[in-house]
Amino acid sequence: MSTDPYILVVDDDPDVLGTLKRALSREGYDVKGVSSGFEAFEQLSMRQPDLIILDVMMPGQSGIDVCRRIRKDRNYDTIPILFLTARGHTDDIVVGLDAGGDDYVVKPFEVTELQARVRALLRRIERDTTRSSAILQIGELILDSDTYRAQFNDEEVQLTATEHRLLRYLMEHNNQALSPGHLLEAVWGYPPDTGDPDLVRAHIRNLRSKLTALNEEAEFIKTIHGVGYMIGT
Repeated sequence: MSTDPYILVVDDDPDVLGTLKRALSREGYDVKGVSSGFEAFEQLSMRQPDLIILDVMMPGQSGIDVCRRIRKDRNYDTIPILFLTARGHTDDIVVGLDAGGDDYVVKPFEVTELQARVRALLRRIERDTTRSSAILQIGELILDSDTYRAQFNDEEVQLTATEHRLLRYLMEHNNQALSPGHLLEAVWGYPPDTGDPDLVRAHIRNLRSKLTALNEEAEFIKTIHGVGYMIGT
């Protein structure tokens, strides 16, 4: 079996599917393309991908529905998901991120841009596997990077890959106010002054929601108005 990163591409447009398969195969990835959510889950049951590229607008199950179903399954809930969306409106993008997507590319897209996003997502996975310490703790909040779970006292919650990286970075820089631009560079791997701050805001919101489930009284992530976000003791 190939040791190259395995990418599952899900898009009902055969032209887009063909373009993605050719472009990513040229980058050295092992690529499987399917045209529906049903086929995607068939492939997931046979082999777990390192990354899923998922079209939002598909007949039957939409990409949003597929993403939500993936995030509910503990076998797959940490797989990075890159959305393809034909809509550039912030509200539509945020829905995808709220469903558990890690990043997005708007159609029509430049192939080089998509390749760069894929490389950045896969680099994050590689960095996660070479971290120096699996456990981080601030006060009673514990992050286990082996399981991608956050724990507070006896309660725990499962995080996605990006939620894990975001929380880990905030914890590694506790008591520091970090701007959305800084987090886009450090967590998402975007070049300076690129990327959408709404990407950060959506993941902060989702992360806060999960952490609040651990303890409704605690304010784990603080908003520093005019600056960004901070975890502090």
